[in-house]
Amino acid sequence: MAGLAPTFGRGAMTNHWVDIKNADVILIMGGNAAEAHPCGFKWVTEAKEHNGAYFMVVDPRFNRSASVADYYAPIRSGTDITFLGGVINYLLSNDKIHKEYVHNYTDFSFVVRDDFEFVDGIYSGYNEETRTYDKTSWDYERGADGYAVVDPTLQHPRCVYQLLKKHYSRYTPEMVERICGTPREKFLHVAEKLASTAVPGRAATIMYALGWTQHSIGAQMLRTGAMMQLLLGNIGVAGGGMNALRGHSNIQGLTDLGLLSASLPGYLSLPREHEQDYAGYIAARAHKPLRPGQVSYWQNYSKFHVSLMKAWYGKNATAENNWGYDYLPKLDKEYDMLQYFQLMNEGKVNGYLAQGFNPLAALSDKNRVRNGLSKLKFLVVMDPLATDTSEFWKNHGEFNDVDEKAIQTEVFRLPTTCFAEDEGEIVSSSRVLQWHWKAAEPPGQARTDIHIMSELFLRMRELYRKEGGAYPDPILHLDWPYAQQHEATAQETAMELNGRALVDLTDPKDPGKVLRKAGQQISGFGELRDDGSTACGCWIFAGSWTEEGNMMARRDNSDPTGIGNTLNWAWAWPANRRVLYNRASCDPQGRPFNPHRQLVHWNGRRWTGADVPDFVATSAPEAGAGPFIMNAEGVARFFSRKLLNEGPFPEHYEPFDTPLGYNPLHPNNPKATSSPAARVFTPIWETFGKPEEFPHVGTTYRLTEHFHYWTRHTVLNSISQPEQFVEIGEALAASIGVKAGDRVRVSSKRGYIKAVAVVTKRIKAMQIDGKTIHHVGIPIHWGFKGVAKPGFIANTLTPFVGDGNTNTPEFKTFLVKVEKI
Repeated sequence: MAGLAPTFGRGAMTNHWVDIKNADVILIMGGNAAEAHPCGFKWVTEAKEHNGAYFMVVDPRFNRSASVADYYAPIRSGTDITFLGGVINYLLSNDKIHKEYVHNYTDFSFVVRDDFEFVDGIYSGYNEETRTYDKTSWDYERGADGYAVVDPTLQHPRCVYQLLKKHYSRYTPEMVERICGTPREKFLHVAEKLASTAVPGRAATIMYALGWTQHSIGAQMLRTGAMMQLLLGNIGVAGGGMNALRGHSNIQGLTDLGLLSASLPGYLSLPREHEQDYAGYIAARAHKPLRPGQVSYWQNYSKFHVSLMKAWYGKNATAENNWGYDYLPKLDKEYDMLQYFQLMNEGKVNGYLAQGFNPLAALSDKNRVRNGLSKLKFLVVMDPLATDTSEFWKNHGEFNDVDEKAIQTEVFRLPTTCFAEDEGEIVSSSRVLQWHWKAAEPPGQARTDIHIMSELFLRMRELYRKEGGAYPDPILHLDWPYAQQHEATAQETAMELNGRALVDLTDPKDPGKVLRKAGQQISGFGELRDDGSTACGCWIFAGSWTEEGNMMARRDNSDPTGIGNTLNWAWAWPANRRVLYNRASCDPQGRPFNPHRQLVHWNGRRWTGADVPDFVATSAPEAGAGPFIMNAEGVARFFSRKLLNEGPFPEHYEPFDTPLGYNPLHPNNPKATSSPAARVFTPIWETFGKPEEFPHVGTTYRLTEHFHYWTRHTVLNSISQPEQFVEIGEALAASIGVKAGDRVRVSSKRGYIKAVAVVTKRIKAMQIDGKTIHHVGIPIHWGFKGVAKPGFIANTLTPFVGDGNTNTPEFKTFLVKVEKI
């Protein structure tokens, strides 16, 4: 997210579920919490009932959240940047911003380099052949002292404030209506309600989900929302924030623990191919302050990294071998899901392990995924249930029409336990780690994931010992300190993630004073060191299991301030902090902007309050350090410098399946129609549809009655939603001669599905730049495995293209054609 520290900007809530009750205005956009997060949604109703909050929904469908909202505004799928950019323009044009906040806590005054440009949808440094940017010019101007140049008067034509105003001046209410289809008066109503929180004492929260992330410009959608919240002063305050609604309770743990291909635990990153030098790798990430007196906490990167390598390699990670740096792969490209399945289709992958993952249903363009799986030598599926992926090689008629004899892939199913049969920590959207206990024994020969992965590792290590290999060191030198070699316990792994002292840790200011004895659990990431004396499996989890015990197992829900920060209920990363950037809830002197909803304050000696301060506790306000301590600037960023791949300011680009065929902001520049830096594969354009052939806009979503692809194995869920359906509006239904209950064929450039038509008033025809556009709603839950009535995989329809930063596929907007069967 722009403006937010990159450490915590990958989908976690900046605030938390309970804190939603403190909001004065609530906007759900890119999500449907009442449907997909019904337990968390209770806090929206709490805010409405007890705080008088005004609740708005912006969505292509009048969904279950909209049905209980105070206001609903429609929007064309994939155009959220235009809507949010329009709000930014509204706030700046009408001077409805939190002036004290943005002047002190953002990069408004920073001056940008004079070679930075934005011309007709393309930023400076673009290489059309590689579809990438040289980001050199995307930076601040530097003074002779090495610091960024600032203009406190905000008059410099290249200061961020002036560039921001210029960039979004094009996003007028009229342009919002042209691109988004949102009626002008509805857009202005939403903007006015949000603007009401640009004052001390009021706050708005944004709740978003996959409706924002699953686009080719998804990361920039989040940035635009964050920028809007910064203008309003709503980041770091009670009732504010950018709050991502995770689709699974533990999907937060996936990113926290670095399971993405280019990640390491704690949002550290794997080196790239050009980073063979360890010192250079650290220097590129341990950012020095860009202004005097700033914290720039990433300066501690080496402490986090060395402690991680000591957790992995123990005594084999030494200063002489750069703490095992050579053991890490150096990536030549992004090896994300899309890349791997592209390589499969090219016959360049021998085997694939799908652990708790059903790519045939969950990844875009089902037929391309199936073709890739068909070219493997072997496929291993670790899952409690038979999945569409584990059965991809079987003919299920029209639902999965394959020639079984032509598929040579050998499939191995390794049955795992499910969540109720495991013990361990679960990390929620709100960054809270809660310990859960085993409730049942697994059936048959099912084993825990840890057991299976341990056995695989031990066998691989033995093969390397006996037979050698091109480079066996990363396997042979891995530390494996568990009491039961074949299966580490949940407690052992949790304690490893927290971290411990490997030798007696002494006070740097008083070497005779021992702060932590060898073998003891550390109490927080502030104790980590880069001299090999500490080990920590995930620095942001440091403090979750200390010498005092398992902090995640705490169940004290006392709330002495009434603000909802139950600090003794489980444990939240980082440092048990419940609201990130909470120093920004106070003015520069340390006085809360809202005295009635105080998170922290300066008491004359230290920062204290209802939350763990996101700041050096003893740093006095007069020291001048900014509240966004992870950023080298010390403040939040509107200008994202070199972080994101499409540009420093979010810009509207059309989906790759565009119903217009051009970008209304740049109608004469085809390079700027869709994202110029999105994740595409050669041949680039053959899988994208044209509106002449596929005139309707499809979007996928979830239902309360089903949980992804699991619950079609459950009888009661399958009774409550027994058959696959698609939602179409009354106008579209009338135009193609369909009535409720008819069966329809929905086709895209990638394939087709058949389903029952639900004809509804909830989806209206939209006028987009003078053209009538119909949306089609497609639930994701059906497939050919389970006790539910077999259905088609919804992702048969979605395109094989990803966000330019996260590589997330564009599931939420694509072209289809609906026909009566």
